[in-house]
Parts: sequence; C-alpha cells; structure tokens
Amino acid sequence: MSLILLLALVLPPAVTGDWVARHVQDRDTGRDSRATLQLTLYDRHGRARERTLTLLSKRGTGEQPGDRILTRFSYPDDIKGTSFLVWEHADSEDERFLYLPSLGRVRRIAGSEAQESFVGTDFSYEDIGGREFDDYTYTLLDEHASWRSPEGKVYPAYRLESKRKQPNAKYPRVVSIITKDTFVVVAADVLNRRNEQEKTYAVKRLASVQDIWTVLEAEMSNRLERTRTTLAIQKIEYNVGLKDEAFSRRALEAGAR
Repeated sequence: MSLILLLALVLPPAVTGDWVARHVQDRDTGRDSRATLQLTLYDRHGRARERTLTLLSKRGTGEQPGDRILTRFSYPDDIKGTSFLVWEHADSEDERFLYLPSLGRVRRIAGSEAQESFVGTDFSYEDIGGREFDDYTYTLLDEHASWRSPEGKVYPAYRLESKRKQPNAKYPRVVSIITKDTFVVVAADVLNRRNEQEKTYAVKRLASVQDIWTVLEAEMSNRLERTRTTLAIQKIEYNVGLKDEAFSRRALEAGAR
C-alpha cells in the first residue's frame, strides 16, 4: 500500500466551511416529522401576539429526491389556514408556495423573496423552509469555538460564515455557531447590506427527541426594529410515515379549508 493511500485512510478529512455546512444540512432529522409549534411575536413596545401552527417535513428519497416542508397556521382566526409549502430540488431552485385563505389562492414565493419576513415574524421564509446549499459560499472562521447553553454547559463548536451569492440579497452574510457533536446551528448573527448585525438567532432549549437532536425553543430578534419572535415546539414526532401526497399543492389548499 502506498504512503499516500495509507495517509488518506488514517488522516481525517480537512475541516472546511463547505464540510461543516454539508454536515449541518445532512444531519439526522428522521425520515419525516410532525410538530406543533407556538410563535410569539413581540413588537418594539413588548406587546405579544401568539400564533400556533403545525409543521410537517419529509426527507427526500430516491423517487422524490428533494425534501418537503408544509406549515399551516391554526390560531388565531385572522391567520388560520394560512399555509406555506416548500419543495426542495437538488439541481434546481427550490419552489415555495404560500396559501392565503383570505384571497383563496396560492402565491409563489420567488427565490429573491426567501429572506423576507415569514408571515410578519422575525424569521424569514428560508429560516422556516430551509436554505439552498448552493445559494451560499462557506468559510470556517474558527474551528475551536464554543457555545454556552442556557443551562451553563459549554460545548465545542465551529464558527461558520455563510455568504449569499445573490449580489442584492437583503442579508448577504450570516455568522453561525454550530456544535461539533450535533451539527445544530445554536446561534447566529445575521448581517444586512450595510454590514450591520441586524438580527440575532439564539437556541434556548436543545434536547434529544427519539435520539434526534431537536431545537425545542429558539428566538430571532431584530436589533434595528427592536422586535423579536420566539419559537417553541409543543409536540414533535419523528418517523411517522408521511406520504408525498401530504405535500402536494392540493393538500396545501385542502388542509386549509
């Protein structure tokens, strides 16, 4: 056996930004999942509004290679039935659809709108529906970073910079903290076109559910608008056996009705 081949077998792969980002994307999230979430929106005066929604997700398979995500609001009445569907594609732009029951129609969310507010919250459409891996370039800023959990435990982590390839992106740069043992994004600074830290993401509770690391509570705050949105998972189940039909445009509208 040659020395080069022997070294290739012994030495670990080089840790790069792309390597970390790919592990974040490919980490185990089950074959599918069904969750009930509560969003709480706080305005600049601290006044709160609550929203409840369900979130269905399904990993891509050989027959259907792209992941699927469907969210549907159930509370309050003025937003009940509003639904958001994502079809991810491995070799083309993801498709996003928003169903507004007040208008009785489906609106396609263009890729240029992916960083816009998700139904009035501080989260964006791509925060909820996932980012396209190839829309960003990745740089590993620190291989020896750390993250202190709300409970005070310190975890080894990576610090990763993600830059949007789209030149006029609303948020061209994100700097994330990713735990090494779980590859979960646990904190992030979201910078705008003026290179200001406009939004901050923070995980408040991380736990293993059915042996899958799950963000149970998180917060996205906007420093410039002085608003914030908290997300709390009330219930989640993995590997429940969801079918592709649950993520069709027909299901998007029928479930809302």
